[in-house]
Amino acid sequence: MKKKPIIIGIESSCDETAVSIIKNRDVLSNIIIHQDIHKKYGGVVPELASRLHEKNIITAVNQSIDSARIKKNQIDAVSFTLGPGLIGSLLVGASFAKSFSMGLEIPLLTVNHVQAHILAHFIKNANMNNSYPKFPFLGLVISGGHTQLVKVNDFFQMEILGSTLDDSIGNTLDKVARILGFHYPGGPMIELFSKNGNCNKFVFSKPSVNGLNFSFSGFQSNVLQFFKKKLKKNPLFIKQNISDICASIQRIIAEILLEKVQKATLKTGIYRIVLAGGVSANCEIRRMFISFAKENKKCEIFIPKKKYTTDNGAMIAITGLLKYEKNLFDSIHVSPYSKFKTF
Repeated sequence: MKKKPIIIGIESSCDETAVSIIKNRDVLSNIIIHQDIHKKYGGVVPELASRLHEKNIITAVNQSIDSARIKKNQIDAVSFTLGPGLIGSLLVGASFAKSFSMGLEIPLLTVNHVQAHILAHFIKNANMNNSYPKFPFLGLVISGGHTQLVKVNDFFQMEILGSTLDDSIGNTLDKVARILGFHYPGGPMIELFSKNGNCNKFVFSKPSVNGLNFSFSGFQSNVLQFFKKKLKKNPLFIKQNISDICASIQRIIAEILLEKVQKATLKTGIYRIVLAGGVSANCEIRRMFISFAKENKKCEIFIPKKKYTTDNGAMIAITGLLKYEKNLFDSIHVSPYSKFKTF
């Protein structure tokens, strides 16, 4: 085994065709081809997503290899997302990765998408601290498809402490954004309009969920009923108050997440907190967690740089590298899975 293996990572779980090449935890290339077509439908259309992955994957791989300034035969292993995600999209990435592995006669490494979001922090200079979090730590994965609180004892020893009972935080933001008249994806639009808003202007209810689980369906219902009531009196209410509405929604969501993490720190005695996933790019969530850490000196917060928050090939490549170092190779006969499985 080489001391500094070169790993290619292929991510195709949803609507980004992403390929990255890593060597010694350094990112040599990180190519992402976005699928903007889904905006017109208000969400990801699975059939379209898989077709576009099929169209884009060779381009993404070639661009990644060219950008890394290496030759194909220098790659030591190929890692790819096995799940969870859209099954058609996953199959495209899996089929290509298997063929790539067989063609170059190099090992295959499968990656759990949620786990990869957490392990993205082990890319060199991947977070705001420019350092690797020490074990154990609490991982909060907040993305379009996942909301989970995870106790991380080692690279591949993770325990789920809490999960959403219904929608993910990302889906919740998209649904609320749709009510406000924003296009998909909704989270960035809410953040954009919140910048000039008063986050204390409107109050929304927080879900009452025991333990460390999350629930956002009640919150969505509360927001919907609030708008119906206001619009009945004033049809221009949303338009006239859009910035304050967005700021207030963001604040409540950030508080919900932080309160669960605070409970987890008390339950586990672990005060090292790692944020991961696309929604961790949200400025209000970042601000609130940083403020919490400043007020609680024993807390240590790790926030990923924005380019490593959304789905990307680098998080797949680093997970593959860590598995490669432990000889955790996989069979060519593995099959993708759409729903989350335990780590």
